[in-house]
Amino acid sequence: MTSYTKAKRPDSFIRVHLAPVNAIGPGKADLLEAIAATGSIAAASRRMKISYRRSWDLVRSLNASFHDPLVEVVKGGARGGGARLTAAGREVLALYRRMESGAAAAIAEDLAAFCKLIRDE
Repeated sequence: MTSYTKAKRPDSFIRVHLAPVNAIGPGKADLLEAIAATGSIAAASRRMKISYRRSWDLVRSLNASFHDPLVEVVKGGARGGGARLTAAGREVLALYRRMESGAAAAIAEDLAAFCKLIRDE
């Protein structure tokens, strides 16, 4: 899986909006990847430079948008708890990244032509 940050994000991106749910876009996908990498919502928040509250809001939104939760929270214990992606979370993230790559490939030629029409700053 390719990890994107705002600075490394491709020129174009997709957002999957299936009314009434804004299911997933680049920010939510990046958060899922950060949770998978760090095992923690707090650590993922720090990595992404967003507030812990914002991360929790996104996790709640993700979990409410799908039949099965995408992120599972592990409470307390000797290691202090944490978070991980469920099987559904891993599947949604993989599907999103495949759609993202496919969309980028499909529009590459038109995007290059479009970019030539954009005014340089």
